[in-house]
Amino acid sequence: MNIPPHLQRLLPFLRWLPYGGATLRADFLAGLTVALVLVPQSMAYAQLAGLPAYYGLYAGFLPVAVAALWGSSNQLGTGPVAVASLLTASSLAPLAAVGSEQFVALAILLALLVGLFQLALGVFKLGVVVNFLSHPVIVGFTNAAAMIIGLSQLNKLLGVPMGRSESFINDIWGVLLLVGDTHLPTLAMGLAAIAIMWAIRKWRPKLPGVLIAVAITTVVSWQVGFERNATATVEQIAEPEAQALLAEFVRAESRIKEINEQIAAKGGELKQLQKAGGDVGHEVATLHYEIELLGLQLKDREDENRKRNRALRSFVFEQAAGANDQPPAFYAVGRLPAGIRSDGHRWRIAKASGGTLKLIGGGEVVGKVPEGLPSLSLPKFSWEAIGSLLSAAIVISLVGFMEAISIAKAIAAKTKQKIDPNQELIGQGLANIVGAATQAFPVSGSFSRSAVNINAGAKTGMSSVITAVFVLLTLLFLTPLLYHLPQAVLAAVIIMAVIGLINFGAVKHAWQANKHDGIAAVVTFIATLASAPHLDKGIMVGAGLAIVLYLYRTMSPRVAILGRFHDGTLRDAKVHNLPASKTVTAVRFDGRLYFANVAYFEDAILEAVASNPEAPWLVVVGDGINELDASGEEVVHHLVERLRANGITVMFSGLKKQVLDVMRATGLFDLVGQENIFATADQAIEAAYARASAAGIEHAATLLKKSAPDVPAKG
Repeated sequence: MNIPPHLQRLLPFLRWLPYGGATLRADFLAGLTVALVLVPQSMAYAQLAGLPAYYGLYAGFLPVAVAALWGSSNQLGTGPVAVASLLTASSLAPLAAVGSEQFVALAILLALLVGLFQLALGVFKLGVVVNFLSHPVIVGFTNAAAMIIGLSQLNKLLGVPMGRSESFINDIWGVLLLVGDTHLPTLAMGLAAIAIMWAIRKWRPKLPGVLIAVAITTVVSWQVGFERNATATVEQIAEPEAQALLAEFVRAESRIKEINEQIAAKGGELKQLQKAGGDVGHEVATLHYEIELLGLQLKDREDENRKRNRALRSFVFEQAAGANDQPPAFYAVGRLPAGIRSDGHRWRIAKASGGTLKLIGGGEVVGKVPEGLPSLSLPKFSWEAIGSLLSAAIVISLVGFMEAISIAKAIAAKTKQKIDPNQELIGQGLANIVGAATQAFPVSGSFSRSAVNINAGAKTGMSSVITAVFVLLTLLFLTPLLYHLPQAVLAAVIIMAVIGLINFGAVKHAWQANKHDGIAAVVTFIATLASAPHLDKGIMVGAGLAIVLYLYRTMSPRVAILGRFHDGTLRDAKVHNLPASKTVTAVRFDGRLYFANVAYFEDAILEAVASNPEAPWLVVVGDGINELDASGEEVVHHLVERLRANGITVMFSGLKKQVLDVMRATGLFDLVGQENIFATADQAIEAAYARASAAGIEHAATLLKKSAPDVPAKG
């Protein structure tokens, strides 16, 4: 079917036409297979992003189809992924309480910003910007992120709380200190899921191991009553320290409510004044100032309560029945009064809201998943929120796209399909924009699901559309079946998914290829671990270091004084111990000639001339000079004039067209002279010897002459 190129660029999925028959059957089976992996994985990644599990289903619905319809790869599977989810959580944790309404709203806004940035890059064909994130930097970051992702699930696997602070390492250390409080049924669920997935991956890799593990553990959870919840009041907590914290929490919560009311009231006054107009500048400025002060107070109170909530989750209680129809009391473990029996379970405060506490006495499960489709609306945003999220959005955009395009190219190597990075950016950008409109967090290409897709026989992107349809059916009809899914199993799903991302061999390979690349990979790895949970700082450090090391390398390119080797070729005189010519000094410069290395070039040329002062001709062998900028042209100009004043003629050979174009545009070509610019080094050297002979200068043929005519290069 002949589709006009402009229409195919606008609607790239038209390339699938004509469609049907065997292709539809293959795509249907692949789409179903991927959906069986995507549903549990997406819920796990939502938890990793700090969101309720069902938001993963929203991210696994329309974004999956949109990325396939407008992307360039037929088999790339888009949706929630580990690295983007962790970056989302780490970016938003300092701005809002994890899992809160504000946190969810910021995650959706972040998806919109990521999508807009990726779409802009794709529309303006700026996909090359991902080159600023070099492969060694991505390798170092991915290894560190995979370790952080795996460790971040440790508390869910053990059934103990984990605090969220500015230091991920301290948070993990806090979890390790609570190993003695491990909830054994939770640990058993997690380990059983890992064992099932590992066994299926090893012996029956074609089966959906993730789905099987989820199904088995969910049924077991339902049968044994894995979940155990209770509610209580502050008065039922019989631990003085916990009671004091709860009292402070309730007071701060009340103050937060008051401050919000005051901000709303003053905001209303401000709008009225702005509508009224007139001479109200002083009153408007005063209200702005008061609202800002209230905002600072609000942030302080919210931060304090966030810390109190973390502290409360660290308490472990035993429940004792109340006497005379009184409600049960909760005592700290080991502090039950004599003669009072516990119910045999360990209880923790999961959430404090007002005077009501939610306590957990069993394993944590996904819980109620709302049935139906996500609401269709764009996220609310403010300039302040956009400013806070902008750097994170750029990092997630670039890292997510680099992950997606790497996977797409790996698949294309098998399918021989042509991949267009800019079209892929458009597809990923639209996926995130549509995701933001349907309550999703940032998504990207998934290596594991793309591998499942191609191995299941997917022929076109319709397989991803079919996957989205199965996620839709799950949202509409199957969500009640997910209630008893243990959180520990979702943690196990994440751990098994990221194990494959840890690849220290790639760091070693980068080191062997180039020490600077190895340093960039190692520093990125360490910086990412040290800066966690702010992973964007780690990758920024790595990207910055990679650029600095690149500049450092290009500041000191290889410079060689040449001599004639016994086989007739020109080689480094120092390496091969070749004698110098008293007629010609030949210098080869291997690198771009630009602002960062012009001083090095000048020093190298002057040093070569000083070491062979009797030679009246200097040949600059420019085969390796790929670029000449204004700074380079200026230095060459001065060098030619300076050496000419000292009786030395500068000749050039092997200059590329782009270098000659700059020389002609700036007048440097005329200064050097057509007669001093040659196509090859041999021609330049022969010309220098011919001129020496014509001038009656005796010379020793240490640079062996070749029988080449003295013909200047034509450019």
